Amino acid sequence: MTLALFDVDGTLLLTPDRVAVRAILEAVDPSLPEEAFTRVARPGQTALRQVEQLLGHAPDEGWCGRAERRYEELLGDTSSWRTPEGAAEVLAELERRGVRLTRFFPEGQGAFGCESNDRTELIELALERAGVQPADAVEIGDTPLDEQTARAAGVRSIRVDRLSSFSELLELIG
Repeated sequence: MTLALFDVDGTLLLTPDRVAVRAILEAVDPSLPEEAFTRVARPGQTALRQVEQLLGHAPDEGWCGRAERRYEELLGDTSSWRTPEGAAEVLAELERRGVRLTRFFPEGQGAFGCESNDRTELIELALERAGVQPADAVEIGDTPLDEQTARAAGVRSIRVDRLSSFSELLELIG
C-alpha cells in the first residue's frame, strides 16, 4: 500500500492560511502583528524555522501544541480558501484505491513544520509514524525543495506545479 504525503501550502491549499499565521503568533508572542510573520516567511521553510527567524531564537518547547490548539479554536469559515480544482474528488478516489492519505491527518500521523527545521527529517518522521518504508511512499508538493527533500529521504516525488491538472495524480500515484 502506498502512503501519500502531501505538502499543504501551495499543493492542497492555494490561498494563504492566515488562521495558521495568527495561531502561531499567538503561541509564540501574542503582541506581534500578522505582518511580523509574513515578513520572515520564506517559501519552503518549516514553521519552526520561520518562528526562529521571527523571534531571533528557538521558541519554547510548548509553542507547537499551543499553536495547534489555537488553530483549532480560530478555525471557522474556510469558504475563502481555494484548493486545486477536483482536489476533493482526487483525494477521495486515492483513498478508495487504498492509498494511505493519513485521512486527512489522524492523530499521531504525518509530520508538521513545527517539529523540525529539516524537511527531510519531517518526511522520515512521517514514514516512521506510519510504519512505512520510503519505497512505499510518495510526497506530493509544489516546489523544487519539496522534490529535493523527498528524494533525500528516499521517497518518490510528484510536483503538482508540473501537472496540467490535479487529477493527473490519480495516474501517477496509482
